[in-house]
Amino acid sequence: MSPKKSKGFLAYILFIVFIVLGIWFVASQFSGKAKTTEYSEIIVHFDNYEVKSYTLDLGSGELVLQLRDGNNKIRYNVPNINIFLEDTKDYRKEYNAKYPDQPLEQDYYKINDNTWLLSLVPTLIMVIIAVVFIYMMMRQTGAGGKYNNFGKANLKNQANARKATFADVAGADEEKQELEEIVDFLKHSNKYKEIGAKIPKGVLLVGPPGTGKTLLARAVAGEAGCPFFPISGSDFVEMFVGVGASRVRDLFEQAKKHSPSIIFIDEIDAVGRHRGAGLGGGHDEREQTLNQLLVEMDGFTGNESVIVIAATNRRDILDPALLRPGRFDRQIVVGYPDVKGREEILKVHSKNKPLAPDVDLKIIAKTTQGFTGADLENLLNEAALLAARANRRAIVESDIEEATLKVIAGPEKKSRVVTERDKKITAYHEAGHAIAAYNLKTQDKVHQVTVIQRGMAAGLTMTRPTNDNSHVSRTQMRESIVMMLGGRCAEALVLDDICTGASNDIERATATARNMVTKYGFSEKLGTVVYGSDNDEVFLGKDYGHTRNYSEAVASEIDAEIKNIITNAYQECEVILTANMDKLHELAEYLIRYEKIDGDDFEKLMKGELEYTLDDDDDISVKKNLNSEESENNN
Repeated sequence: MSPKKSKGFLAYILFIVFIVLGIWFVASQFSGKAKTTEYSEIIVHFDNYEVKSYTLDLGSGELVLQLRDGNNKIRYNVPNINIFLEDTKDYRKEYNAKYPDQPLEQDYYKINDNTWLLSLVPTLIMVIIAVVFIYMMMRQTGAGGKYNNFGKANLKNQANARKATFADVAGADEEKQELEEIVDFLKHSNKYKEIGAKIPKGVLLVGPPGTGKTLLARAVAGEAGCPFFPISGSDFVEMFVGVGASRVRDLFEQAKKHSPSIIFIDEIDAVGRHRGAGLGGGHDEREQTLNQLLVEMDGFTGNESVIVIAATNRRDILDPALLRPGRFDRQIVVGYPDVKGREEILKVHSKNKPLAPDVDLKIIAKTTQGFTGADLENLLNEAALLAARANRRAIVESDIEEATLKVIAGPEKKSRVVTERDKKITAYHEAGHAIAAYNLKTQDKVHQVTVIQRGMAAGLTMTRPTNDNSHVSRTQMRESIVMMLGGRCAEALVLDDICTGASNDIERATATARNMVTKYGFSEKLGTVVYGSDNDEVFLGKDYGHTRNYSEAVASEIDAEIKNIITNAYQECEVILTANMDKLHELAEYLIRYEKIDGDDFEKLMKGELEYTLDDDDDISVKKNLNSEESENNN
């Protein structure tokens, strides 16, 4: 049994023991107590000469009677001892005269002057039991240390933590170059002081989740070899007012004692949000914590050789005072890695993973556009799990392909029972996407088409980008809408009815069209004007009460322009699929039979070069034979 478990078990046993002792003590106190009754009921025993013996405690007034006709003793509380003594002073003589053969056995008075002290014993014992019980409960839950350390920063011990260096960071060359100055200052601070240069007091790492902001901060501390104090923004906020500010002070005090040092605040937006964001007039604990952070970073007291590194993916909601020079002097954008960066990240994460000769990291980097470093690490880990599940000693290309699709859309659900009707709808839907993408010049090449359900998607058409484009043209966005509508258009052209499977496609197409009109100025009718906010998320305290910056008439024109873009794209898609109707049928029937097709076979199918063996009564064989007969007749 581990030490923690043994302590918990001991505390549990002690808790049970204290409960049992408490119940026993209370029961013992009340079980033998004298009953309180009327004085006349006590005297009637003496008037009838029933008392064979009695004992009176002059201190507490407790009377114990032994009757002639019973063996049990009766206990009473005498209300007034003096009156009782006066009424019973001649009882011995009268009793002995009446019953000479049964003389009164005892008649003595027990005087106890310390009864008041003894009466406190039960109360003291109960108080001690309560104190011990509360102490054990606090030890069990760990609250004892928390109550005493509310104002202390919740820092984790970094002694046994693995040190990171810039060699562990890939795909962020420019970001590392910016941070190398911080490392050099921490190592050779005198060089900068002699020339009059000041190192930035704070560095803000801005970027999407999973791009390596925390890893960069750890790498700076590892390269500089200085103390590293990591803490999360949410660790400052508590239910008690003033705790957050106290923890900020304690954090900077500890960092100054170990200077030169680095403070890393992860998710600083949890405590650094724009002040005045509250809707009520009450006190905001978060604002008080932020004020203390602002003072510590650049106030009356300096914090030389203490550098603050913070990470966030919501720079837009941070307080302006936090971003000014003197606090976070340098802001480094840690964005999505490009194709070269993705290849370097894959090399780092594949060091301890055996790869088969058919695995090409360059190809994987091209097919994973938009992946972050965390996504790529997860991709290789999923591929390793697939290889181990198949009892392979190395990761092969098929593992990478399956892992990529698993990360994007989820695992395949091959065991799910799909009706022929649903399979046919999905096949034509995905074939519509693929053929539309094939005939649109700006769209990426088709990488794989499948009708096997993955996650929430009944099928999937995956395209592979050939390069990383920083800019997206109006034609490219318009043709992307055409491709998104390919599934719905194919259903309408071939099947007897349309279905709900295109809901996500329509949603994405509408969002793209809206951005073209309101955000990018791609509408000739509405001009190069931005309508509305450039941020879809509403920050309540900042945006509360704001109204849209265009009229109802302009809103109507925006809706009409969006509908016009969608309608034109649908008509263009309809023209493409109608012109390639034979390929649409052939691809759909292929998917119904084989369930998936990769990019190379798709290219061959579209060019009429794909060779595959089917039964004579198969629909595809009939179509191919009919096409061959028609071509011979034409010749």
